[in-house]
Amino acid sequence: MRVLVVDDEEQLRLSLRRGLQADGFAVDVAASGGEGLIRATEGDYDAIVLDLMMPELNGFRVCAELRRREVWTPILVLTAKEGHLDEAEALETGADDYLRKPFSHTVLVARLRALLRRGASRRSPALMAGDLLVDPARRQCRRGNNEIELTAREFSVLEHLMRNAGDVVTKRKLLDGVWDVDYDGDENIVEVYVAHLRKKIDQPFGRGSIETVRGSGYRLREDGG
Repeated sequence: MRVLVVDDEEQLRLSLRRGLQADGFAVDVAASGGEGLIRATEGDYDAIVLDLMMPELNGFRVCAELRRREVWTPILVLTAKEGHLDEAEALETGADDYLRKPFSHTVLVARLRALLRRGASRRSPALMAGDLLVDPARRQCRRGNNEIELTAREFSVLEHLMRNAGDVVTKRKLLDGVWDVDYDGDENIVEVYVAHLRKKIDQPFGRGSIETVRGSGYRLREDGG
């Protein structure tokens, strides 16, 4: 799942990025409302964490403009201000949830996952390929009745393949969808995680759900292998 964090406070912005990455999210950041508006409009995000009090283009205006442009990505707004009027204005301009600073990281993650569940009318919360199930909102993976433990990054790679089941997904697309936008490491890191997934979701069950398409990338079989 990819999240955009928009906050002009550098320390908080980077702290949020590290914390959300540790919980398995791919995270992009924007240091201003203007940059956040561009990224949110042009990118494909599962959720946006948006600070309200920013200079020039504040969170209220960013939120309202995104909805005007029919960008319906769930938005969780953050603010250090007290008062119900700000909360009401944020929700009326199109925000989906509201969290006051300082806040618990655990609560932030829970709120983001709740937003994903509430977005079920636009995207099914559970992805299935045969008897292989991935539930992004609950961070669960099962093969039939067997629960499969995955690391945060393994889960994100599998989720991306599941969302594109039947299609060939290149290494570059996996990097763009799972790793951060500024990742400049070796593309072969994808091979490492695909190998880990095969050992967990396929080999113990005698399956072959993740196919290598030589010279192109990987394809997850729609029948789950």
